[in-house]
Amino acid sequence: MKTTALILIDVQKGFDDPVWGTRNNLDAEENIVQLLNEWRKQGRPVIHIQHRSTDPNSPLHRNCAGFEFKSEGQPKDGEAVFRKEVNSAFIGTSLETHLRANGILNLVIVGLTTDHCVSTTTRMAGNLGFATTLVSDATATFDRRGLDGENITADEIHRVHLASLNGEFCQVLSTAEVLATLRSTEQCGTTN
Repeated sequence: MKTTALILIDVQKGFDDPVWGTRNNLDAEENIVQLLNEWRKQGRPVIHIQHRSTDPNSPLHRNCAGFEFKSEGQPKDGEAVFRKEVNSAFIGTSLETHLRANGILNLVIVGLTTDHCVSTTTRMAGNLGFATTLVSDATATFDRRGLDGENITADEIHRVHLASLNGEFCQVLSTAEVLATLRSTEQCGTTN
């Protein structure tokens, strides 16, 4: 059970700020809580990533209330926390060293946002040789303005990024699928 870690990326209050615009998948945090509860119940490793923006105008700047974790993703004692200043949780942190030192081979990734920090971290995890699962309904993003000025919906961005990552950098599964796998391995006494 110690070789599979749940990684929560940027589950921070700053993403509730209206500056980001329209968001998809408003159930992401609820799904994150379900996964987090099961991970903790089974004694599996949980890792929290916290974005520390260097932009003083960002809701994720360390001097802003938005830098703090949301209640749904609040770390408990003994759970690792890594702070990053770029999109990838592997750059400028000791995340990879921590994973390898603790024999963690499998990663299950959730958090915000699908097309930025979640995608970048997932890509690097796959490239570094970790067996990576991205939970489709435990991540979300925001509408973006296209280069032509047209609005691209958060749902479309989310869907395209999941499709691009699946099979190349990770396996994309739903919360229900991950929980079913976890519970079946627990019943069978498997140690991933």
